[in-house]
Amino acid sequence: MKPKNMIIEIGSYQLCKHDNSVCGDTFLSCKIKNENRFIAVLSDGLGSGIKANVLSSMTSSMAIGFRLHNTPVIELAKSIMDTLPIDSERNISYSTFSIIDVDFDGETSIVEYGNPSFFIWRNGKSVQQEKEKIEVMQNNKKSYVLLSKCNLQENDRLIVVTDGITQSGIGNAITPFGWGSEGLTEFIERQIDQSSTVSASDLSRAIVMKAQQNDAFRMKDDASCAVIYRRVPRHLLLCSGPPYSESRDKYLGETVSGYKGKIILCGGTTAKIVSRELHREVICLPIEKMRGDLPPVASMEGVDLISEGILTLGKVLEILENMKVPDITEHDPAASIVRYLLNADIIDVIVGTRINEAHQDPNLPVELEIRRSVMKRIISCLETKFLKETNVQFI
Repeated sequence: MKPKNMIIEIGSYQLCKHDNSVCGDTFLSCKIKNENRFIAVLSDGLGSGIKANVLSSMTSSMAIGFRLHNTPVIELAKSIMDTLPIDSERNISYSTFSIIDVDFDGETSIVEYGNPSFFIWRNGKSVQQEKEKIEVMQNNKKSYVLLSKCNLQENDRLIVVTDGITQSGIGNAITPFGWGSEGLTEFIERQIDQSSTVSASDLSRAIVMKAQQNDAFRMKDDASCAVIYRRVPRHLLLCSGPPYSESRDKYLGETVSGYKGKIILCGGTTAKIVSRELHREVICLPIEKMRGDLPPVASMEGVDLISEGILTLGKVLEILENMKVPDITEHDPAASIVRYLLNADIIDVIVGTRINEAHQDPNLPVELEIRRSVMKRIISCLETKFLKETNVQFI
């Protein structure tokens, strides 16, 4: 039997220490397309605020840079630790780190220094991993890093946190010694029991928000969580605009009809063509259901969402480009499309190239770009900022 194609989904979430505006933790990830692998780094700067952020950012950036050049992980760790100063009072490094290198076949190496131990969640429970303790000299002082090698199987999740998570709740009646690894493990088990397909972003956010609750919603330290989830990819088809030639309308309808995944149609003309070709009715919501300044969505059998075209796509692009964290509080059609896009792994895009006369209206805002340009920017943002795989056709 041919092995299933797998993807690596990475999600993270973090909160600052109470009354701080800058987080002292840094999480960076990088996809190396030609090698089919990801590098991810979670670093915790000593203390909190700007100084801690600078230290953790430097550590994460160095780790990504070294691994991009395939520097052996132990040599990488030694180089970082030689660069980092030692706190003279507490005799500890100014930054801790967890470095994860994982390829699409699941082969994974993890280097840990100072952070809480990572979890691998498999078949409803945490799986223990063997760790090699390696001595490293840091500024003429003996230190140790932990090296682990494993293979992530289908639906495995690798979870890394900073100590703001495990130490949350210290001093409380329920968790006088902090939440700890045991409390975190029990929480992860409940979250995955409730939703076995919970995304990496949603799980990391839930863990951090629970840590905030442990601290009575006044974080005592920066808290970060990153989740790496290996699974079968989720597909999405995004269609916008009528084909250049009416002879291609049938192709558009057949593509929508045979697609295995979520389907979004942007544009009234696009929806009418698919409706005609597939003999399926478009059901429009009343204008009273309009959210914000965008027309309401419509529905059709076999299609997950139908929206207006260029105005909605322009708002989608704006949300994607300005998004700092994976929280979308809006409920208009553009926000709904963004949620679908972020939940997908492989996004197939069909862009019709027939000129829509409605877009030549001089009363439309000058900054509205034509459909093709907007779609190209959306695709670029999905690939570079959100590490999505995209395939585009202009018809």
